[in-house]
Amino acid sequence: MSKPVFFSLIFVASLFHLSHGDVGSATFYNPPYSPTACGGGDLSQFPTNNLFAAAGEGIWDNGAACGRNYQVRCLSATVPKACMPDQIIQITIVDRAATAVSKAASGGRTMVLSTTAYKSIVQGSTSFVNIEYREV
Repeated sequence: MSKPVFFSLIFVASLFHLSHGDVGSATFYNPPYSPTACGGGDLSQFPTNNLFAAAGEGIWDNGAACGRNYQVRCLSATVPKACMPDQIIQITIVDRAATAVSKAASGGRTMVLSTTAYKSIVQGSTSFVNIEYREV
């Protein structure tokens, strides 16, 4: 293969982002954070960096999601430039979205992120975003 053809293939490949996870949606919830579905209100399960979430029904898995870690990034939002480009965070599931004390603004989301987690990948004021996530 000649060098120009090889470099052309690399250029074309760089134009396409290959997804490495699932696609869903996220919103956020505010304190008080009091997980009831995972650990029965044990606050020691919260990571010290405050990057955590409540699992929506799609990933809840009858409670098996408790303690799972996910890498999450913002893909898109209705507000232009709301997603922080190339920002990926790792969150821990500490609750079930349907039972979270501080309910999310919009139901039916894949994840309900802590305010700290949400603001780590989203800038400005939008109540929900599309995300890419994968278990790690």
